[in-house]
Amino acid sequence: MSESTTLSIEALDARVRSILGRAGLNPVQAGALARVIVAGERDACKSHGIYRIEGALRTVKAGKVNPLAQPRLVPDQAAAIVRVDAQHGFANAAFELGLPALVERARRTGLAALVINDCTHFSALWPEVEAVTEHGLAALVMCPSYATVAPTGGIRPLLGTNPMAFGWPRAGQPPYVFDFATSVAARGEIELHRRAGKQLPEGWAIDVDGAPTTDPEAALAGAMLPFGGHKGSAISTMIELLAGIMIGDLTSPEVLDVLGSTTLAPVHGELILAFSPQAFAAGRSGDPFARAEGLFEAIVGQGARLPSQRRFAARAVSASQGITLTEAEVAQLDRLEALGLDAIT
Repeated sequence: MSESTTLSIEALDARVRSILGRAGLNPVQAGALARVIVAGERDACKSHGIYRIEGALRTVKAGKVNPLAQPRLVPDQAAAIVRVDAQHGFANAAFELGLPALVERARRTGLAALVINDCTHFSALWPEVEAVTEHGLAALVMCPSYATVAPTGGIRPLLGTNPMAFGWPRAGQPPYVFDFATSVAARGEIELHRRAGKQLPEGWAIDVDGAPTTDPEAALAGAMLPFGGHKGSAISTMIELLAGIMIGDLTSPEVLDVLGSTTLAPVHGELILAFSPQAFAAGRSGDPFARAEGLFEAIVGQGARLPSQRRFAARAVSASQGITLTEAEVAQLDRLEALGLDAIT
């Protein structure tokens, strides 16, 4: 019978930081990565938790990310734009550096953008969204990926999974947050199906010949599909334009050309937009936050569920009871901590 281990959030964070430091990441990079990895486990988002550590270390070992990067703020940008040069490190450390300036400018001007260039993106976007909403601001975050998704009507990978996330601050309770890929499913979900020996739902992917498939292996060799047909395809293309071309960074096909593999974390940029609801609603009747609560209450009143509610419920359990890992997950952490990059084949 398999055994499980329960760790506090703080203990798991220390464990992950130790693994990343053992693999050569400096404290700036290791700390930022550990925070989002542990947040994934804390919120029961297994596809963005410790499962992702190996991919990050594989990218370090391949020389496609700088584990010693010290991100820097780029001076003399337009009034509403904060730009951070990630110095070819992970996006998370760059975001943490740019967040205070983004918040200050959004409060001052009503709208501000944080542009992160030359970064390796890692994990989900909701950590960035939630960090912005903690300051009473709404947020919209997006980034490309590498080309693994066929546009609607196409048969070959061209677009990325191209996630987009939005958050709205709420007083005294978790923010309204959604975060999803513009593909039917995140690539990590297909990989988890492959590892579990499970077939995919129909409509997720096509094989190398463009035929529909439910085989995870065939899907990973072929292409995923955008959600909502032509609508998801158009939104994904918009993200390529705004969070790739507009900010002077790589698009998903260019990312794949640079990496040469989908087994490494993608190298590109990220766009974070912050909005001040008070500034946008100035001079109009009603409190924007109170009006938003009325909308949320109406949604829930119909029996519907707000996005991220399950994640927030899991977070509350983790805070009070700790994070439970399987025997195999603990063994994985032990191996990574003992061997560092040598654990990565």
